[in-house]
Amino acid sequence: MLQREQSILRKLNRMKHINICLACDDNYSKYAGVVIASVLANSNQDTYLNFYILDGGISQKHKSEINDLKSIKGCEINFIPINDDDFSEYKKVKTHKYITLATYYRLKLPSLLPDVERVIYLDCDTIVNSDLTELYNIHLTTQAFAGVLDINMKNFDNQTYINAGVLVMDLNKMRELNLEQAFLEWTEEHQTSIECGDQEIINEVCKGNIFVVPDTWNVQTSDFMNRSSFIKKPNIIHYIAKNKPFNSISLCYFKNFYLKYLQMTPWKKSKLEVFIYKYCEQILSIFKFIIHRPTFFLQSKFYRAFYKTYLVRGECYEK
Repeated sequence: MLQREQSILRKLNRMKHINICLACDDNYSKYAGVVIASVLANSNQDTYLNFYILDGGISQKHKSEINDLKSIKGCEINFIPINDDDFSEYKKVKTHKYITLATYYRLKLPSLLPDVERVIYLDCDTIVNSDLTELYNIHLTTQAFAGVLDINMKNFDNQTYINAGVLVMDLNKMRELNLEQAFLEWTEEHQTSIECGDQEIINEVCKGNIFVVPDTWNVQTSDFMNRSSFIKKPNIIHYIAKNKPFNSISLCYFKNFYLKYLQMTPWKKSKLEVFIYKYCEQILSIFKFIIHRPTFFLQSKFYRAFYKTYLVRGECYEK
């Protein structure tokens, strides 16, 4: 038995360790589980994953189901209990209804994970289609964050305005720069004007000092026309805005990628539910889209999306 344990330890020491962080309450824990399944399903054999879930009240039942995901591939899953009272200043921020308090947990990661040097942070409305080693090992110098430019960055006077749904976070650099305190002070000063939650806070405090990575690491998609780039198979898909793949009658692009990973989890759909999801709901969602946007065919971005999706061969990286 001792020899077997020593063999396992040697194997673990040779593996590349990657730290992944997510944050959720009980309502979003299932969606966090799908993200974890997608990461495990696509990780290289020599990659060992440590998951840190910032726990905003996840039930024991859902924790047990998330731990069952280890059957996909061996990994470590840690639940980090969160005291919402520690985020009292962030509770006062009035922004979009779909932005919950859990989204601000990442702003205190250096304190919440005191022994961790670096993490990849993933929102619960993302899925991963590739091994994360390349992203995790991105070289940062003065920057504490790396990410992909936000789909709406043209609306901001900031050339490094990234989307906060996928972040490489250098926690040591954050500690060195005392960013937790800087985030808190900026929030207190701009509390009534913040529109994009933690994303706005990170981008404003770290303005001009964020490392921008290729689009494929966070392809932000809503519907057929609204995508941050037209890569055929993104490394990471981020289902932004209201069109989530886990909402019924939701016309979101790359929806079947989500179904693929959902079916690896304890919450997988039955054959009938899969049929309804793939066909019935899809048809209804198209009608819903047409009702809400009856003139979509007059918009140039529809034809641009059609051209880059169906007529351009190979990978299309152009925005």
